[in-house]
Amino acid sequence: MTTRENTPTPVRENTPIDLGEALASFDALWSPRIVTRVNDYDVRVAKVEGDHVWHVHDDTDEFFLVVDGELTIALREPAGERDVVLPRGSVFTVPRGTWHKPRSPKGAAILLLEPTGTPTVGDRHDEVPDHVDATTGHALG
Repeated sequence: MTTRENTPTPVRENTPIDLGEALASFDALWSPRIVTRVNDYDVRVAKVEGDHVWHVHDDTDEFFLVVDGELTIALREPAGERDVVLPRGSVFTVPRGTWHKPRSPKGAAILLLEPTGTPTVGDRHDEVPDHVDATTGHALG
């Protein structure tokens, strides 16, 4: 395992990562695990259920891939609010500067692509409930 000087989270490099095994290694909701890095981006997996918080990333887009289940992302756009429903296998990118709120009433497993160090609740957010782990990702395993 190696570490990057500016981020203390160990990441396995040059080793295949089975996403099913990675997701089975933890139970915490809304608490992403970093499975690898691509350049200056974290590839994170998370288990989600219920509501996250309304938040915005001022300087970066946020990429979602639904590995299992279904995820809905509410968006606040100039034309009003809308929901984007993502079934298993779907991808969606929330553009930087867009307020959004992911939710999954029945639960889902997701993969996220975000710049290393990006907080899960963005740069601005509603009050963070106790069940939301507002970090920049945890080491896998």
